[in-house]
Amino acid sequence: MFENKYFEIKLESVGGMGANLCGTLLGELGAEYYNFDSQSFASYGSEKRGSPVKSFIRWSQGKININSPITKPDILGIFYEHILTKKGSLNNITDETIVILNTEKSPEEVAEHLKVKKIYTIDCAKIALESKSRINMIMLGAITKAIDFINLDDVFDLVKATLGKRYPHLLDNNLAGVQKGYDEVRSGEFEVPRSYVHEEVTQKWGYENAPIGGVNPQIGSTVVNDLSATRSGYIPLFIPERCIQCAQCDITCPDMVYQFKEGEYKGRTMMVNHGPDYHHCKGCLRCVEICPTEALVAGVEKEHRDTVEVTRNFALIVDELDYETQGASSWITSESFYELERVDGGNK
Repeated sequence: MFENKYFEIKLESVGGMGANLCGTLLGELGAEYYNFDSQSFASYGSEKRGSPVKSFIRWSQGKININSPITKPDILGIFYEHILTKKGSLNNITDETIVILNTEKSPEEVAEHLKVKKIYTIDCAKIALESKSRINMIMLGAITKAIDFINLDDVFDLVKATLGKRYPHLLDNNLAGVQKGYDEVRSGEFEVPRSYVHEEVTQKWGYENAPIGGVNPQIGSTVVNDLSATRSGYIPLFIPERCIQCAQCDITCPDMVYQFKEGEYKGRTMMVNHGPDYHHCKGCLRCVEICPTEALVAGVEKEHRDTVEVTRNFALIVDELDYETQGASSWITSESFYELERVDGGNK
């Protein structure tokens, strides 16, 4: 069924995108549906949205005699494109490794910068908007397509048996995400220059090189972290002329992204709302729900990328942001996502 002793999958993600659950499902799929000896485990620091997460899945038709992180995966699933800015994210991959990347770019566009032989791309944000599904379900569908000995119907049965029991009201959306991920993933195979070699690295921590005090050097959800990857396709659009300066948006915002600066309002000098800091906004849309005058409305982020002014938090602007390469999550737990029927032009 597969050539080597083990078939190995590695998922690179950040907290909140569901890679851990995706890995767990793949582990169960191998064990329950294909009678493989199967392992599934994750590596992460503090369980925060935005913290680095790796999930490892190992299948074997024989006995698995090792229990170590996967270094040369057959499948490398990258849930968040910005992870590729981290040095070493492609270490140890081979010409046979299939890299599956969550991006709106085509495999050909990715291949111009990413020197990898086998590339699959899937626009999870677009599909999540269409199906109201989760990114991990869409990636699960794409991974299923990339593995030629896995049957899509078995993945459907697994999702029904696990997530269907826990979240029955979301089952149809989850299944739709898997189907669209399977159908819409694009693939390409490319020539890689002989001079381009992905460095083979085996990281071993010891008393000479371990971080002092066991500190995780990969900072996750810090005050300078870019939370834009948390958004599920929507952003709050601020319409200043409708704002009555009630500050309810600021009260309800879990990340305190609303910016107030001294200014004039109806002839008075006061702290005036300047809208959200999109660098730290994770798109939960709670501010849209609470705004009494529709000074905040939901909009599809892709449609406003070039028109919305990116206002940064006045108090947090620094010369250099050291830890932005970690990114953030891609989902916010909020029933409001399912309640939005139409979000353009201020209509809900």
